[in-house]
Amino acid sequence: MMPAGLCGRNPRVIGGAALPALLAPVAVLAARGIGGPAPLPILATLAIYPVLVLLILRQRRRTAAIATLLWAASLSVSVIVSTERDPGAMETVVLNGTAYRDEMFAFIRSGQGRESDPALFLPQHLLHLGAFCLLAWASAGLLGIALGALLVGYMSFYVGSLAAAGGAPAVALAFGWPPWAVLRVVAFVLLGVALSEPLLLAIRRRAETACSGSFPPWRAWYLTAAVLLAADALLKLLLAPSWAALLRPCLAP
Repeated sequence: MMPAGLCGRNPRVIGGAALPALLAPVAVLAARGIGGPAPLPILATLAIYPVLVLLILRQRRRTAAIATLLWAASLSVSVIVSTERDPGAMETVVLNGTAYRDEMFAFIRSGQGRESDPALFLPQHLLHLGAFCLLAWASAGLLGIALGALLVGYMSFYVGSLAAAGGAPAVALAFGWPPWAVLRVVAFVLLGVALSEPLLLAIRRRAETACSGSFPPWRAWYLTAAVLLAADALLKLLLAPSWAALLRPCLAP
């Protein structure tokens, strides 16, 4: 039986799952005020990680995943809004933002590029996936969250820049995030939560504060993530050229 005070269900823990989503805009504003590319992933990670650890150790896996998804959505919206309002100021805040924006704008204009070429985008996907899984597993999720914040940051900077281009801001805001990229984010969240647990439990047992009882396996989470990642690649292969045409009016003069 789990000690109620430590591992039992606590309404405050469930309510606290919304806290990272509320802190994400604060992290973006603070990073913009500080300047430079380092503060955004650091502050964004600090906004979610303590809550993530608490929820995982309390076996609130689904709540942990929901909290992380809400955090990612809030972080994305905050970066998009800040970038749409002042793209120049955000250029120095979002690491890799300018390079990714320029790559995506070129793809939208031509319909050609890494986005539509599996020989180019699959190696990048595998690199990001491998780095994320290794970092999440080795750091109890901390560095995986930081990498996730970086990836969400520069994707959102591109979407905000697309809206700021002025051709069709509503289209940019509605479709700038393609569905396959959303699936990838969900998959990374599931993997990040699952891979955070082993080291967290090891640290907790070492401190002799672990709850008794076994934790259920993560097999279904890994399988779901694999399906989402496969769907991500397939949808990108099939739809990316059409998506470029859909977004092309956003860059119209």
